[in-house]
Amino acid sequence: MEENLKRLNKFIGETGYCSRREADKIIEEGRVTINGIVPELGTKVSPNDEVRIDGKLIREKNEKPVYLAFYKPVGIECTTNLDVRNNIVDYINYPKRIFPIGRLDKASEGLIFMTNDGDIVNKILRARNNHEKEYTVTVNKPITDRFIERMGNGIPILDTITRKCKVEQISKFTFKIILTQGLNRQIRRMTEYLGYDVTALKRIRIINISLDIPVGRYRDLTDAEIKELNELIEPSSKTEEASLPKTEAPKRKTEFIKRDDPRFKGRGDY
Repeated sequence: MEENLKRLNKFIGETGYCSRREADKIIEEGRVTINGIVPELGTKVSPNDEVRIDGKLIREKNEKPVYLAFYKPVGIECTTNLDVRNNIVDYINYPKRIFPIGRLDKASEGLIFMTNDGDIVNKILRARNNHEKEYTVTVNKPITDRFIERMGNGIPILDTITRKCKVEQISKFTFKIILTQGLNRQIRRMTEYLGYDVTALKRIRIINISLDIPVGRYRDLTDAEIKELNELIEPSSKTEEASLPKTEAPKRKTEFIKRDDPRFKGRGDY
């Protein structure tokens, strides 16, 4: 393991971010973190460490980001906090530091992305970007036409009304729903508002990626899937501010001054 360690300044220099001498300077300035901790000069890093400069993740040249599709089982917590029992990071036990994009409730199962690419995380998570997530949901009593209609037209929860969405009955107790927002426990709260309880919830698609692996397993996204995914999220804003409607700056009020006004003196002709 020791032969895989590199001095931090050498690692930064090999990424092409800056020279080793400049790396020493930004390390001294406290702008660098390793796994969230500000290091000292001379610290060594391994390939599994997460190095950030000014909060931005950096990688060695030619190192490809990790993109995984994972079928999260019921009972696994979508957290990177390793002190939490049954956390998703320990469960997958991937050789590099990765984290989930978004989350699924502990009681829910299905597709979730795991990655070490912070940019794609920011794009996908912005609710205003209208990215589709598809679920199958089983409830505790027979579904009615009225239930389907109301679920699709918006439900008042969490001091707002959910966006209109596509809802389709599959069987007596199961329906499919496609959301473009991610409120906390949204589907469960929506069904509870209508007097139903969710007995099973599975996410079967995120944007262009469908669930096609056994429970508890993961796979790498293909180059074609990643290319299509990036094309679909390209118009998306990386920041919440940029996703808000732009407001025009107030126009300055023009003041007209008469020639006999004392303030006109020295202004010249207009």
